[in-house]
Amino acid sequence: MSSPSLPHSEWLTRKQLIDPKLTAAGWKIVPFVPGAPLSSYERCAVVEFETANGPADYALCVGAQVLGIVEAQKLTLGPQSVLTQAERYSKGATANPLTFGEYRVPFLYSTNGEIVWHADIRNSLNRMPWQNG
Repeated sequence: MSSPSLPHSEWLTRKQLIDPKLTAAGWKIVPFVPGAPLSSYERCAVVEFETANGPADYALCVGAQVLGIVEAQKLTLGPQSVLTQAERYSKGATANPLTFGEYRVPFLYSTNGEIVWHADIRNSLNRMPWQNG
């Protein structure tokens, strides 16, 4: 993650744009706690959620399940380039009880705080074009 002192950094985008929007949508922003059960994160956007493929910027948790992965990009960049990161973290969320083929989290998001890209990977026809080839 970028240094908080840099203008237009990912960190500032998260704190100034993404966190308030998640909070306004009813999500509680909480840090990842190693070893904590998924049930302890009810209606939470878990920051730096650890997966087997690295930490996701946010994991959206409901009912002891991770239903969404949100990847952030600094405001000055387009978010489409980080949707593949969300895909990788979905595959690595092995603590999640859900399974959709090789994926463990069904809803993937990438955002720069203004634009949001979304993928519902539950059906292969909904997956990103580079996956269907």
